Amino acid sequence: MNYAVIKSGGKQYKVSTGDVILIEKMLGDKGSRITFDEVVMMGEGKTIHTEEPALKTATVIGEVIEQTKGPKIIVFKKKRRHNYRRKQGHKQDLTAVRIKSIDLKKITPETKQKEKKENKKVTKSITKTTSKNATKKAASKKE
Repeated sequence: MNYAVIKSGGKQYKVSTGDVILIEKMLGDKGSRITFDEVVMMGEGKTIHTEEPALKTATVIGEVIEQTKGPKIIVFKKKRRHNYRRKQGHKQDLTAVRIKSIDLKKITPETKQKEKKENKKVTKSITKTTSKNATKKAASKKE
């Protein structure tokens, strides 16, 4: 049985495939997909994944079932002997989500090498653009 602990709306939820959960309101119409990237922990059978690099690649995909409201919450304030009473209430907006899949992408040495190469390319392009900008600024200062 695969399960995951995800963070959404400042709360943590333990989910498995097929579960329906009520979370804080998220934008999306009925039938649209939501991807939860903040995975705190994953379990696959007897193995539990809590390592940072493994969880960065983990994703939980859910489908919006409906946008709904929670039960009415009553807020009542009172100060004794001062005739001060305030009654207020609201209903929290919620989204019902059905969990479709829980994926833990395995990091192989090949993917690590590809990521390192991509990072090097990005840093080289950044240094090239900054060096070009620096020479333009230096030329403008001389004038």
